[in-house]
Amino acid sequence: MPLPANRQEELSLPALYSFRRCPYAMRARMAITYSGVKVELRDILLKDKPEEMIAASPKATVPALVLQDGHVLEESLDIMLWALSQNDPENWLPMEKTAQAEIFALIEENDGPFKANLDRYKYHVRFPEKTREDYRAEAEKFLTILEQRLSDSSFLTTNKPTLADIAIFPFIRQFANSDLGWFKSAPYPHLQRWLDGFLSSDRFAYIMKKRPIWEEGTIGEVIPATDGT
Repeated sequence: MPLPANRQEELSLPALYSFRRCPYAMRARMAITYSGVKVELRDILLKDKPEEMIAASPKATVPALVLQDGHVLEESLDIMLWALSQNDPENWLPMEKTAQAEIFALIEENDGPFKANLDRYKYHVRFPEKTREDYRAEAEKFLTILEQRLSDSSFLTTNKPTLADIAIFPFIRQFANSDLGWFKSAPYPHLQRWLDGFLSSDRFAYIMKKRPIWEEGTIGEVIPATDGT
């Protein structure tokens, strides 16, 4: 008996291996949900990575997107750009080269120096060379840049969200959660407002829903759902 049409579609969708709390995976899910392009979401446990994922992507990190032709996107930013190439209704990636350069420069700073200091701040016991406060102070150099930008506009590069905002906010969330009391009392009111806007959004609530862990041999949940649930 042939499969129903909707099940046939599910079997032919790109497969997104993801871990709910990973900031890289968060930003990939945000871009996919925003674009409306459907993928089969396979939520996994990092301590128990499925063999099918490792076979497709020996790097074995999340997120990883396996396309229908077998090509694998193993970097979150590549997955975001792939999603926007399918559909970018709110112009998250402007066509202007100067605007793109500004966006990618901020993302590079986030993914490079800031993420390194964030990891040392969050897991400071693994890095005894400096104190936790030292690592936080290093990370704050980037927060200061973001705060200044957000004092001049609603979002990081303009008054509308762009790829820069979506790519960066999950890491600011991770930084804030490392010591939420400190972050809430820190002198970054514009950054706090900006972050709260994303964390309270329906889209973020949707991509952060707790979903069953994917099991090999099964079909994962299709996202984004037509009804948004």
